[in-house]
Amino acid sequence: MGISIRNEVESDYRKVEEITREAFWNLYVPGCHEHYLVHVLRGHPDFIHGLDFVAVDDNKVIGNIMFSRSYVVNETGEKADTITFGPVSVLPEFQKKGVGSALIRHSIAKASEAGYKAIIIYGDPHNYCRHGFKNGKDHGVSDPEGNYPYGLLVLELEKGVFEGHSWKFYASGVYMIDSSASEEFDKQFEPKSKGYKHTQELFSIQCRAHLK
Repeated sequence: MGISIRNEVESDYRKVEEITREAFWNLYVPGCHEHYLVHVLRGHPDFIHGLDFVAVDDNKVIGNIMFSRSYVVNETGEKADTITFGPVSVLPEFQKKGVGSALIRHSIAKASEAGYKAIIIYGDPHNYCRHGFKNGKDHGVSDPEGNYPYGLLVLELEKGVFEGHSWKFYASGVYMIDSSASEEFDKQFEPKSKGYKHTQELFSIQCRAHLK
């Protein structure tokens, strides 16, 4: 499989929403909201158009990654801009074949070229530490309450950018999903059965886990 990566264009929009729905359905909760997030993110002020990529195999879009603006604030009140990606989606039949990793590597390189100083995400360390991410505690970056969640992950694009201070991370408000609006949006798609997977329990545990 030889994939190529390019920027998303408007004609990709519906396909990307379908891919995202397939990738996340029943993964973290019964059903999913990530395809609605993709839909609303494109029109949000924090959306970064230049870091919106799709993976293509044989002229077929099979995956995508999207970025938003975020920021950190230190103990003196100084604010520094960061960026955040998510969701990262790959069609189930193409998962575990390096597509997601290729999207992440490509977007990290492009973000670095564009002069961004750090990427901060909430995600599973098993998926992202291989790309150089560390827990926020290793860089003095906490959540807004001063805690260090298991899944708060930081990648410095400019080495030492967080040194000498303690920081609190603030993601874009676009990630605060209106679940009723998401449910209404989902009616536009082919019906799928909601159900339980053990990954939902793993996700619940990870969301409640913090470093001391």
